Amino acid sequence: MITSYPLATSTWDEKELEAIQAVINRDMYTMGDSVVQFEHDFCKFVGSKYAVMVSSGSTANLIATAALFYTKNPKLKRGDEVIVPAVSWSTTYYPLYQYGLKLKFVDIDLETLNYDLRALKEAITDKTKMIMVVNLLGNPNDFDAIFEMIKNKDIIVLEDNCESMGAEYKGKQAGTFGIMGTFSTFFSHHMATMEGGFVVTDNEELYHILLSLRAHGWTRNLPKENKVCIKSDNWFEESFRFVLPGYNVRPVEMSGAIGIEQLKKLPSFLKERRKNAQIFQGLFSNHPDFIIQKDVCNSSWFGFSLIIKPISKLKRVDIVKRLMDAKIDCRPIVTGNFTRNDVMKYFDYEIHGELKNADYLHENGLFVGNHQICLKNEIKYLAEVLK
Repeated sequence: MITSYPLATSTWDEKELEAIQAVINRDMYTMGDSVVQFEHDFCKFVGSKYAVMVSSGSTANLIATAALFYTKNPKLKRGDEVIVPAVSWSTTYYPLYQYGLKLKFVDIDLETLNYDLRALKEAITDKTKMIMVVNLLGNPNDFDAIFEMIKNKDIIVLEDNCESMGAEYKGKQAGTFGIMGTFSTFFSHHMATMEGGFVVTDNEELYHILLSLRAHGWTRNLPKENKVCIKSDNWFEESFRFVLPGYNVRPVEMSGAIGIEQLKKLPSFLKERRKNAQIFQGLFSNHPDFIIQKDVCNSSWFGFSLIIKPISKLKRVDIVKRLMDAKIDCRPIVTGNFTRNDVMKYFDYEIHGELKNADYLHENGLFVGNHQICLKNEIKYLAEVLK
């Protein structure tokens, strides 16, 4: 009999422990061959030319944003307007603020949890320089609609795919539609490397900039022929030569070694998540009290959202208590309406129109976890508890 439903469970077995031990046996813990191999394997999985592994999805967003300022012809400058969804994770927004960009917040769709496409179209102006496209809780955006809106316009698309690894839109991996895409390999995500993340791109100049920004802004990790600087053959001088104002957001070698093993399992993880989603949809699609997330194309189902319908008499505080009493873990839907957080006092921003859907989600939404194992009994238990 099921008596609990945790938010996430471990994706590891003896393969990951053996990978960790192999790194210990080599006695080399800083970023090395395992990270390089994981990057190569990840490129093949998502179908991108280049992948740069970093310490987290948050730092992936940081160096992806930074890289756009350091191309030979900078793609962004301070004060440029960037459209963002009103619901996402905090570190979707922070790098944009930290690089002096002006954020324009746009409402979301209560069914997909991604952009309200009509509001997004209205928000695009001649001032718009970039759209941050966030694939929320595993769900890809409608990229055909978004690219139709910006055709013949000089607008960058940057993709935050940290919650949606493995999602697909018309057969193409989410995270590969924008000029860059970011991913996370944190514990509760689709695969776990302790901490970790990726930036992927097909742009060679951005790739070289990312390599430098990841490690101190130095030249050491750049190939001899690169699009950042002229690199000499003097290894001694190049070992401590700095050309960009970078960071240290390198992953550790253990995370790379774990990732190699996790990636082999990812297709089966995604298959189980989608099977669980079918069970969840079967029980909740026509629920009298809840709106559930509508799959835009081929979601990788990070979790299962539940938004109380306006006609329902239920209150979220009571639902959360009932779930906690039943040992069913739940959380707010990411940050809710992010503009309602105190941190906004530091931002240069505007709000396009109303954020009525984001506000409604903020007050009436929650989500429960999805896992890489069969949750048939747990999801039935959830439905019984919420009967």
